[in-house]
Amino acid sequence: MAAEGGTKAILAALFANAGIAVSKFVGFLITGSSSMLAESVHSVADTSNQGLLLLGQKTSKRRATKAHPFGYGRERYFYSFIVALMLFTLGSAFALYEGIHKVQHPEELSSPMVAVVILVLAIALETYSFRTAIVESRKLKGDKTWWAFIRQSKTPELPVVLLEDAGALFGLVFALFGVGLAVVTGDPIWDGIGTLMIGVLLGVIAITLIVEMKSLLIGEGAGEGELETIVNELTSGDVERVIHIRTQYIGPEELLVAAKLGLRGGLDMADVATAIDEAESRVRAKVPSARLIYLEPDLYRVPVSEPR
Repeated sequence: MAAEGGTKAILAALFANAGIAVSKFVGFLITGSSSMLAESVHSVADTSNQGLLLLGQKTSKRRATKAHPFGYGRERYFYSFIVALMLFTLGSAFALYEGIHKVQHPEELSSPMVAVVILVLAIALETYSFRTAIVESRKLKGDKTWWAFIRQSKTPELPVVLLEDAGALFGLVFALFGVGLAVVTGDPIWDGIGTLMIGVLLGVIAITLIVEMKSLLIGEGAGEGELETIVNELTSGDVERVIHIRTQYIGPEELLVAAKLGLRGGLDMADVATAIDEAESRVRAKVPSARLIYLEPDLYRVPVSEPR
């Protein structure tokens, strides 16, 4: 469900941004507005980003090999990280450069109403894309806040598209603000100020995504609630306690669980095997993403400092 929802949100953003990018470039060529140019580059970057996210989804489905025995699930994290870098370099850095240039050397806008019309239409298209991302994300968000969902989600595409669309929508508002004030006041410096606002906004979003995608890329474990569920399911029957456990997401829907279990004394080999198999089944029933489970049976030895 996560992959399907992510794909739907990506495709909605892809088609919306492609259409918006073309209209913005036309608007820039007519008006010469730096805000329009910054938004044009922003939309081109977003369109390329959606292509990268789709590529990551496709390549992550390759079968495991000897060189990559756990598969290629993390490619979705890798391409999401590249998207964050592109948003920073192509979006934020360019907008900041163009904004500073236009503030220092303001230029009169020609046919500003063309820019206003294009920006209003772009806001409508971007609102549709943003709404699609919100609807698909709600299926996974649950009771979390939106910020918690972005911070804790193991599915990278939805947080990326959510923040991209939010940035694009607010960026359009900032561009409209800059062009509008430039027309009302007759001072083209406002166009440059609007462009600077777009650059700062995209920079904040890009840095947020870089931090979150880096964390997923280097490996995140199960959340507190998920880990508690795993430990509770492992500890049952002949399993007296979990001595040691490590978890790590090796893909958005694939959790690796490795644990050493303290078993009841006096079990023969058949009983040990049965206890391990039952523990695995209990975990998979409660946590479907726990696809790779490695359990080591052991006898719990009370540490010297711990009372018997």
